[in-house]
Amino acid sequence: MKSYKTILLEKKTGICYLTLNRPKVRNAFNQEMIDELRDALRHIDKDEEIRVLIITGEGKAFQAGADIAELSVMTPMQILRWNEGIVRVNAALEELRQPVIAAINGAAMGGGLELAISCTLRIIAESAKMALPEVKLGIIPGTGGTQRLPRLIGKGRAAELLLTGEIIHAQDAFHMGLVNKVAPDNKVVEAAEEMAHRIMSNAPIAVEMAKNALEIGKDLPLEHAVQYSQKNCVTCFSTEDMREGMAAFLEKRKANFKGK
Repeated sequence: MKSYKTILLEKKTGICYLTLNRPKVRNAFNQEMIDELRDALRHIDKDEEIRVLIITGEGKAFQAGADIAELSVMTPMQILRWNEGIVRVNAALEELRQPVIAAINGAAMGGGLELAISCTLRIIAESAKMALPEVKLGIIPGTGGTQRLPRLIGKGRAAELLLTGEIIHAQDAFHMGLVNKVAPDNKVVEAAEEMAHRIMSNAPIAVEMAKNALEIGKDLPLEHAVQYSQKNCVTCFSTEDMREGMAAFLEKRKANFKGK
């Protein structure tokens, strides 16, 4: 796969591993990382061999948000353009053809939590912490956290995190529905792989259509969302995988899906 300076990419057995690789600054965003993430996601989306994307962080942190050293010397308009790059990264994660699992190996703070909630699923290490602490710095989350968080965990819980800026621990994040699973430290990527293989045991086109209906439908009125989802369902009926899946069910055997 293509090589980058601030992220690492590896592909094996249908899974792409994307590791944020600026451990000295807790994998904070700088302009180079933003540009490289946008480029990498474009290539991943087009790669038919990739069934699931796993994102994690190098070192002790998942992602610590913005690189304050870079941000502090920018003008407001430069910050706006810089920030829009991260907004586009998060949107690309939602729009990606493949499901995305955030393997949160350590602290996910500010923009790091906003990145994580843009992923399809989240698994967190038991000692990891999360927060949107921007109000403590005199600002607010700027790359989607104020909008994605209430859609994920509800207005009340989101308001508490956004308005207090307080840190939450892994088990609390799990109980409020912010993450899907808590894994032992140093086992978070392994847990993400296990979930990825569960996803990959299913029909590839059906998984893609389900993710698409989920992401598009969440922002539509219910009736419109159901209609959109119905069209994705009918699309699946035109595939070889549908015929194989139903034949396997009737014959009581494991399906051999080919993504066709």
